[in-house]
Amino acid sequence: MDPLHLRSAGTSLVISFNSGEAEIIHWGADLGSTLPDLAILGEPVPHSAIDATVPAGLLPQASSSWRGRPGLRGHRTADGVSGLDFSPRLRTVAARAEGTTAVITQTDADAGITVSSDITLHDGGLLELRHTVTNDGTTPYQLDELATVLPVAPDAVELLDLTGRWCRENHPQRRSIQQGTWVRTGRHGRTGHDSSLLLAAGTPGFGNRHGKVWATHLAWSGNHEQFTDTIGDGRTMIGGSELLGPAEVILAPQGSYTTPALFAAYSDRGLDGISEAFYSWFRSRPHHVLPDAGGGKPRPVVLNTWEAVYFDHNLSALIELADSAADLGVERFVLDDGWFRGRRDDHAGLGDWYVDETLWPDGLTPLIDAVTSRGMEFGLWVEPEMVNLNSDVARAHPEWIVGPAALSHKDGGRLPLEWRNQHVIDLVNPEAWQYIFDRIDALLRENRISYLKWDQNRDLLEHGHAGRSSVHEQTLAAYRLFDELKKGHPGVEIESCSSGGARVDLGILERTDRIWASDCNDALERQSIQRWTGLVVPPELVGGHIGPTTSHTTARTHDLSFRAITALFGHFGMEWDVRQVTGAEREELKRFIGLYKEHRDLIHRGLMVRADVPDESLMLHGAVAASSPLAGTTAALFALVSTRTAFSEQPGKVAIPGLEPDRDYRVEAIFPAPGDADYGHTFTQVQPPAWLADGAIANGRFLAEVGLPMPILNPEHALLLHFTAL
Repeated sequence: MDPLHLRSAGTSLVISFNSGEAEIIHWGADLGSTLPDLAILGEPVPHSAIDATVPAGLLPQASSSWRGRPGLRGHRTADGVSGLDFSPRLRTVAARAEGTTAVITQTDADAGITVSSDITLHDGGLLELRHTVTNDGTTPYQLDELATVLPVAPDAVELLDLTGRWCRENHPQRRSIQQGTWVRTGRHGRTGHDSSLLLAAGTPGFGNRHGKVWATHLAWSGNHEQFTDTIGDGRTMIGGSELLGPAEVILAPQGSYTTPALFAAYSDRGLDGISEAFYSWFRSRPHHVLPDAGGGKPRPVVLNTWEAVYFDHNLSALIELADSAADLGVERFVLDDGWFRGRRDDHAGLGDWYVDETLWPDGLTPLIDAVTSRGMEFGLWVEPEMVNLNSDVARAHPEWIVGPAALSHKDGGRLPLEWRNQHVIDLVNPEAWQYIFDRIDALLRENRISYLKWDQNRDLLEHGHAGRSSVHEQTLAAYRLFDELKKGHPGVEIESCSSGGARVDLGILERTDRIWASDCNDALERQSIQRWTGLVVPPELVGGHIGPTTSHTTARTHDLSFRAITALFGHFGMEWDVRQVTGAEREELKRFIGLYKEHRDLIHRGLMVRADVPDESLMLHGAVAASSPLAGTTAALFALVSTRTAFSEQPGKVAIPGLEPDRDYRVEAIFPAPGDADYGHTFTQVQPPAWLADGAIANGRFLAEVGLPMPILNPEHALLLHFTAL
């Protein structure tokens, strides 16, 4: 069988069938249009080893003497008794390619197993891979794991992944790749605050703009594992799988299971090249939120009411807030938690998705009318997957509350421990699913709601339905809830919030229009959170808000300019009682909202550039126009950010990458500017660099290789730089 060769955007994927099974023998740099005879890649056979070359298959198999983590694990069951674990001996029976898409079928007739693999190398270089296993036998087959893996080159010797916690999501950690298996396990029943958004292997010291990188992301919102696996001969696989509970997936004869998609990217230009591949895929989707030639709208300026009023819902106060927001230029007003029956704090009401008549005797209509008449969209907070015990629905239907798989709490068995005073509603139960769908559907039909902030505030740690683990089915039921509501209300946008960033993955983002990266609006924390979330998710899908002067979650105090510049490089908004913003600070905020509106198209369409700055106290990142800008137009916006005191007395010259080498640009510092309320707090210098007052002109090559001397910023301050093409 001839090899398959998929090529796109500087990436090649080569699949060989010489061993009888499908084997990816190259995933990385483009190899050109022709390949040699792949028989030249036959490996030597060492002493004290299997007497054959061992393939690193598309599904690595113990039956082929693969000594690492197998791709497929499971066993036959009969009369409820488990049989022995076994490894199928899959062999390729069909393979076809069309353009940059391939379908490969492998089977083991003796084991009664067939696996079909769907592979697409998208236009921007992002690889998408998933497997479907089918039980061809006559007895049930219990699936324990079906993993999706890819090989990385021998010069990938470092591993970068992400971890975190509530209010500190997506922080990087690095380690050397050594022999053995490195596994990141997520048992949260959701993606998890500590989940790694990306698993990246690379050459020594790879950075934002340099080095070779191979990276993967698993598009799944439930339990999962991500791993690298290096065997004794030095070959390394990188990949992930859904983490299945005991007997969670049992395939009846002719039953099938399909893995979540594994998305993967290769770059020889560091992590920024990985981001370009992911951004290209997101922005090419037909349902992506950005405007295109056929219409659409830019990402609106948001005001969310949570840190303005919390649970204190009062119509007159909220209308005052809407007035203030409209005066600033806000385009979307989102009413957060506290509007439904019995909801005065977080101990009661979840599940009772009816407008509270005691607070809203005329329903939400008076507020919605006030918001929309002022030119703003109206959005609403919901948490449909959760329930408080102190709610009408929990009292009427205790059987709808998820409990441990082996216990029936409705008959007196115990409940799981509470988390934020709440439990999980069992969406696997058809009646519970239908109730939740009907209530949210009714809210959308009966009110002019353009946007849902969809929260999910707890892990699913003990999750069972009908005596079996059910995280898998709960995740699919939640997906179906999103899908059906979207189908019925195609104009409504949905934000995925899960205690902040605990459900950020391409599975949920296939169904939602934005994610809330963190419940923390502290600008210093947000600099790292947004930077690493943006490794995969483009800025137009990442909510970034200006919070109050003193942060609700950290008690840290920051100037408006630092908070505003931080929020700019995302889907911009505010979570702040803006009625209290007056005088020079209000004028500064208005000016910044104008800057966002002026430049959001660049930020949400341009190439994201993150410089490798030797001074670890500084960050430099920005958006560069994706195609050659016309003379006199904005070509780029960059933020220079000081995160702490520097070791050096001055930053010296900072290189600015990503611009066209032979094009001239005018560089100006535009925010904060002289006259802004906190301009004087930003700098700590006797004399600024010569160019700061009137700007500078230089070509892109000079800016990338030499750079510009930067002003000395006070810690936790930032400067917005504007680049105009000449």
